[in-house]
Amino acid sequence: MSRDSTADLAGFLEAVRDGLGLDLTEEQAAADFDLLPDWDSVHLLRLLMLLERETGRSVPVGRLIKARSVREIHSLVTTEGRDTR
Repeated sequence: MSRDSTADLAGFLEAVRDGLGLDLTEEQAAADFDLLPDWDSVHLLRLLMLLERETGRSVPVGRLIKARSVREIHSLVTTEGRDTR
């Protein structure tokens, strides 16, 4: 995957599917983590590693754990990700 493949939500969800094995719709991406089937804290850690690898940037863990949905994480990485160190 290219460095900017997670810039749009579709690419982000593709990375989540390929990297975590979770095939989420855009509707599921907006849902609270508690409502996602099979979601657990290990997925969050794996997502953190995936995002850092895909974007080439450090992701602020403190902000990441406050997010309540995959869409919020995508927003965090794409809008605030310009200066996350």
